[in-house]
Amino acid sequence: MRAKLTLAGMVALSGCASLAPPLEPASAPEIAAPESWQQGEAAPVAPAGDWVGQFNDPILTDLVVEALESNPGIRSAEAQLAIAAATLDRVDGATEPSLTASADGGWSSNVFEVLDNPVRTDSANFGLTLGANWEADLWGRLQAGVAASAADVAATQADLEAARLSVATRTALAWVQLNEALRQEQLARDTLDARERTLRLTERRFERGLSGALDVRLARSSVASSKALIIQREQATGQARRQIEVLLGRYPATEIAGTGRIYPLDVLQAQGDPLALLARRPDVRSAEAQIVAAGFRVDQARAALKPSLGLSASLSTSDDELINALNPEYLAFRTLASLTAPLYRGGALKADIRAAEARAELASASYVSTVLQAWREVEDALEAEVLLAARESAERQALEEARFAEELAERQYQNGLASIFNLIDAQTRRINSESSLLSVQSARVLNRINYHLALGGGVLPVATRPDRLTE
Repeated sequence: MRAKLTLAGMVALSGCASLAPPLEPASAPEIAAPESWQQGEAAPVAPAGDWVGQFNDPILTDLVVEALESNPGIRSAEAQLAIAAATLDRVDGATEPSLTASADGGWSSNVFEVLDNPVRTDSANFGLTLGANWEADLWGRLQAGVAASAADVAATQADLEAARLSVATRTALAWVQLNEALRQEQLARDTLDARERTLRLTERRFERGLSGALDVRLARSSVASSKALIIQREQATGQARRQIEVLLGRYPATEIAGTGRIYPLDVLQAQGDPLALLARRPDVRSAEAQIVAAGFRVDQARAALKPSLGLSASLSTSDDELINALNPEYLAFRTLASLTAPLYRGGALKADIRAAEARAELASASYVSTVLQAWREVEDALEAEVLLAARESAERQALEEARFAEELAERQYQNGLASIFNLIDAQTRRINSESSLLSVQSARVLNRINYHLALGGGVLPVATRPDRLTE
């Protein structure tokens, strides 16, 4: 009866999370922030988040969904979360009593002499043992370990959300870059057509004695340069195809087809405010959870300096008859309480405390850096939107003037009023202006995507996301 009460008492004591008072989690440092963005007034409510849908591109939406399903980086982040959850279960399980059971049986045979005659004796032995061990959490060391592991799970969960958002945005960015590469490649082919027209015109003028050999050589050189540019653009297109295929978890076979689409954009409005961003960004939430975990590990290291109380109990039977070994009447019991205090370990425990405190400082500094980086990314995107819009307007005007100049130079060259240098220079200016306009249009879309990444917005509306991604 005493043995049963001992085991029951240990199980009951383990129901208490800790005999120590509850521990308080460490808090993130406060960072001064303005009420609104410097580059734009804050909207009253932050966006809920279908930023992909604003582009009205079903292909882009399908690609983002495929990437979220198949990207190996997300699978890796999910595995990290599973590891953190299993670690939490293991640490939490260490606060409960450990119960062990064992059974053994043996047979022995001995020979000895009796009156010069050998005598053999055989004997059997059977035993059963049930043991329990539990450490009373007097100072909260075990509780701090559990709380730290729970914070690790929260940080890893936020890391998974950040990975999903990153994959979604990188897929969208790669898709926009592929479409720009296709437009630049088409521009290079159109450029070759224009250069070849100029070459034909120059050769006709040469045949009539209106142009010299220098004009023909320059026109042929421009054609060859245009062919080289096409090859360069084809290489860039192939790289863009392979980039998005890898994000989708596919073999990089340059098989994905782009559309060359240009996305019209609405006026960008600042969303939310700088403080609201801290709750939206998964990387900020992860950094904050890491501060909590580091703080609890400091508590854990400090509690390791204090004595620990361990309780153990065991029930056992042993007899040469198996039926007796199974009989409760033959039970023997043993209980033990031990109080262990560290006296000297070469300063290892105090070194552990210093290391834990340094890690807490590191986590705090990393949090500040993450927050400042998040604010900078939003401010950069808001400023870039204004500057890129102004640049696009200027590039449009430059392209319009360049086209007029090219048409004028071509007419004047046909009439002998301008040299081949004037025509080639005008064509080059028009080509460069058109390429620059394509680049700035793409840059505005890329900046818009990066803006939503900086806001930590949602990935896709729940209705279009696979069930497994919303768990």
